[in-house]
Amino acid sequence: MSQPSQPDQSLEPHPHTAALRQAQARFDAIVRNTPGLVYQFIRYADGRVAFPYLSDGCQALLGMAPAELHAQPERFEALILEEDRKSYTDAMQASAVTLSAWNWEGRIWVDAWRDVKWINLRCTPHPLSDGGGVQWEGIMTNITESRLEQLEVRRSRARLAELTAHIETVKEQERTRIAREIHDDLGGNLTAIKMALAMLSKRLPQDPVLQEKAAYVDALVDRTIDAVHRISLDLRPSILDCGLDVALEWQVREFANQTGIECAFTCTDTDLDVAPDRASALFRILQEALTNIAKHAHATHVDVQLSRTRGYLHLKITDNGRGIRPADRAKPQSFGLRGMAERAAALGGTLALSHAHGGGTVVAIKIRRTLQ
Repeated sequence: MSQPSQPDQSLEPHPHTAALRQAQARFDAIVRNTPGLVYQFIRYADGRVAFPYLSDGCQALLGMAPAELHAQPERFEALILEEDRKSYTDAMQASAVTLSAWNWEGRIWVDAWRDVKWINLRCTPHPLSDGGGVQWEGIMTNITESRLEQLEVRRSRARLAELTAHIETVKEQERTRIAREIHDDLGGNLTAIKMALAMLSKRLPQDPVLQEKAAYVDALVDRTIDAVHRISLDLRPSILDCGLDVALEWQVREFANQTGIECAFTCTDTDLDVAPDRASALFRILQEALTNIAKHAHATHVDVQLSRTRGYLHLKITDNGRGIRPADRAKPQSFGLRGMAERAAALGGTLALSHAHGGGTVVAIKIRRTLQ
């Protein structure tokens, strides 16, 4: 009797082969659903490059089939715009030397669509086993839309900053005009009224009631003249015409007299030659800073320093108060701090807040100095 035939085990897939196929299928599914280009990239010790693996996303991202880039791997660097190429090679070199992650953003020219794209590549390096180069595995993605949005946001912020600077300039000009009219017209009229009142008072009958009324009106005119003077100074201190250092020193002295807080002012250079818009901005920033100190700092001493370096003006305001907390900076109502920062930024400068040594706050302003 013949023996029953046994199944040919050589036709059955090996368990390891089946597992490998399953893993490959899972990998292919992941890559197909990954936005962008999954790739391997090698830079050999002699400078040659290669792309051992490129996913099908190559066509959609770079406008060429994977086989084309396999055959001519140097074409990828040629896609990069010339002004971005150095940053690409520098980032590659840094990653190869330190074996740290390679994260680069830049622009490429896609000839298939005659268009520029922004791409981001993120990959991880490891040295080749024979020491002959470095291999990276990672992904490239199209970030054109997000970068264009970022550029538009920056342009919008720049336009907003220009508008803010223009508004501040117009406000200062209008304040100057109103202050001048108040001082010249209203102040002149009040002075004439006081002189006429003095003449009339001498000719009044020696009636106690009339004399009392005349004295009251005279005192009222004096108070009104003082108010006009104060309002005019608030709108545009005429002392700015005497120089920024003189104006800041006067403001510091006025603050000390009004609050009783001990103040010191130092200026390393009296020949500052500051443009009017810069002088007005620094004066307003100092006013706001001193107002904040009076309201919130509980300080007993304030030090104000004005200095000049090549091309820049520096104003530093230091108090020994309770200091400013991070939560205070983030308050939606912190218009004073925001206004100071915007004034500085509108003139191409910066405003920094820090803790003073031993307690308190340091407000440091740095703006460009424009000659008149």
